Formats: sequence, structure tokens, C-alpha cells
Amino acid sequence: LTGGVEEESFILLGFNETMNFRVPLFSVTLLYYCVILFFNISLVLLIVLDENLHEPMYIFLSSFCINALYGSTGFYPKFLSDLLTSSQTISHEGCLLQAFIMYSFVCCNSSILAVMAFDRYLAICRPLHYHSFMSKRRLSQLVCFSWLTPLCIFAINVVLTARLKLCDIKIQRVLCLNWLIVKLACPDADTFSNNITAYATVIIYVSHGFFIIWTYTHLIKTCTRSREDRVKFMQTCVPHLTSLITFLSVVVFQFVYMRFESTDLPQSLQNFIATEFVIIPPIMNPLIYGFKLTKIRNRILGLVCFKRK
Repeated sequence: LTGGVEEESFILLGFNETMNFRVPLFSVTLLYYCVILFFNISLVLLIVLDENLHEPMYIFLSSFCINALYGSTGFYPKFLSDLLTSSQTISHEGCLLQAFIMYSFVCCNSSILAVMAFDRYLAICRPLHYHSFMSKRRLSQLVCFSWLTPLCIFAINVVLTARLKLCDIKIQRVLCLNWLIVKLACPDADTFSNNITAYATVIIYVSHGFFIIWTYTHLIKTCTRSREDRVKFMQTCVPHLTSLITFLSVVVFQFVYMRFESTDLPQSLQNFIATEFVIIPPIMNPLIYGFKLTKIRNRILGLVCFKRK
């Protein structure tokens, strides 16, 4: 290892092409991160402080926003600090931690979307059983499931990655991801366990996707039967569906890029593709739900009008 880099550090090479315009990039990124913090924290506080919003759908939404804060904070502060330094390095432990946060953030999103779809299915397709089933205890269980499942899965992934013998310290990106670290493993390193857990993780979250498709198939069938159900679908399911399509588009694009990675693309475009999952969903989701969910929109408008008076 040369260049004065500590043995337990990685070098992030994705910054090479950004150094010529790092000041404007720092300013735009800092502003963007502040906007993410403002919208998501505002929505969480609005739900927590307004007793009329203490319903399962809004509790899941607040969990969604907290996850956006979790994922964004795992990326933006480190990225911003790297823009201000001449040497972009990250410790081995810091890299594993960031990889854990990035992957668990994405999979928490998937789990929360699944339980939100289940909640809408019960509310519209099984309205008579909704309140008896969706008790405070059941709500707590679903929230815990959406967080603990991905955290446990990716704790295993990161532990398996941490044991690998690495033959390189150069990461060709601006952040650490689990697959980027595994790619640095020596040729004789045993990555079989990493591959098995990776495939198992894919199967688990693809099954989440099929479950969401199943719930929405039943939702659409039910909503065609009455005008009241159609109104309920438009008011509460369309924001969730929009958020779901945005999230799936980003994740599928990211997965395809990882599978068929091309080094012919400019470094800045490669960086954007690799980080779009922490760029688009954290700002899109609070905007989508803030504008589309009637109770939240009315509460925001009420606050704005009150301040003007």
C-alpha cells in the first residue's frame, strides 16, 4: 500500500472528475441535503404532533420518512466532507458501516412499501376486519418487521464481507457498497457465502415485490366495484403507487447497471447512477405524500394560512 494511505483505509476514486467543480457541487449538494432533512423531518413532526394523523397509514409514512433520513445521513455528510478534502479515503470499518446503511436503507424502503400495501389492502378489500386486525400491537409488529428484517439480513452480509481478504483498496465510486468491497477480494478468497446471502436477499425482496403486485391486483379489482372504493383508492393508494413505481424504477435501473456495468460512461454519470437511490426517493416521497394525501395536504395548508394571518 502506497501514497500514505493507512492499511485499513479505502481510496474513493469516484471524486477524480469532480475536483474541478467541487465548490459548486458542494453548495448544491448541501442545499439538496438540507431540503431532504426539512421535508422529511417536517412530515414526521406533523404526523407525531397531530393526533388526527395517528392512523396506521400515517405511522407507516412517518417510518418511511425516518428511513429517508437514515439513508441520506449515511451518504451526504461523508460525501460533503470528501468534497472539501484533497484525499478521499474512508476507513475499513467506516466503509462497511456505509455499505450496511445503504443496503439496509433500500431494503427498509421495500419492506415499508410492502406493509403499506398490506394496510391499503385491508382498509379497502377487508374494511370490516381492518380495525380489529390493525391493532396497536399489530401495527408495532409490522413497523418492527419493516426495520428489523433488512437490518438483520444486511448485518449478516456485512459480517461476511468483513472477513474477506482484500487485495486492493481502490473503490471506483464516491461511496461504499457491499458489492464494491466484495469485488476487491483476492482471487483465492472464499466468496461463496457472500454469493449465497446475496441471492437469498434478492429472493426475499423479489417476494416483497410479488406480494405488493398481489395486493394491488386485489385492490384494483375491488375498486372497480363501487365509486366509494375508487375515491378511496385515488386518495390513499395513488401516492403509494407513485412512490412504489419511483422506487422500483431506481432499484431496477441500479441492479441492471451493476449487472452490465460499463466503464465507457463518464465518471460523473457512473456516480449519479450509483447514488440515485439516495438522490431521488428521499425527496420525492415526502413531496408525493404531502401533496396527494388529503389530511396531510389540508394540515399543511392550514399551517401556512395560519402563519399568514
